[in-house]
Amino acid sequence: MRGYRRLGYSFYHRDTLEVAPELLGCMLRHETGSGVTSGIIVETEAYLGERDGASHARFGITSRSRIMYGRPGVAYVYLVYGMHYLLNAVTETEGKAGAVLIRACEPFEGLDLMETRRGRGGGRELMSGPGKVCQALGVTKSHNGVDLTEGELGIYRPLKPAPFETGATGRIGVVGWTEKPFRFVIKGSPYISG
Repeated sequence: MRGYRRLGYSFYHRDTLEVAPELLGCMLRHETGSGVTSGIIVETEAYLGERDGASHARFGITSRSRIMYGRPGVAYVYLVYGMHYLLNAVTETEGKAGAVLIRACEPFEGLDLMETRRGRGGGRELMSGPGKVCQALGVTKSHNGVDLTEGELGIYRPLKPAPFETGATGRIGVVGWTEKPFRFVIKGSPYISG
């Protein structure tokens, strides 16, 4: 894809708190039979292993968290509130849990298809939350465990990144560890979540 390079295994095979802010400005892209949709990542949240009170890995290896202990560079997708899928990129090294939640994106490709999937018009609300990102891009539980370094779903870094300023805040929408500055945003972006 012209102007972008897909992120490889070595990008994800690092400390979660290094990966999370570096995903800002990258493109999350999904190619399907219905068309291509993508968005520029403007907000992420880091989730660490057993020492993180808000992480799915806080109780160690379970059927749900097992993927966080696996190969970095795969998608961790789960259902929340019985209605919204959330997409994470697994980080760290095998045997050490870590993942980065994609919280919000600026719509980029396939606006009409994303609007159809979301059942609403475009604008700032189209991908301004992790559930909205998955719905707009057509990401479901079937993508849990897919390799982000190849295939239909992936993350790409621009060859000539546009300048922007980043910020770190406490996480939102979770119980516990909200005081830790594990949420990363592109400052001034109108597309970040609440």
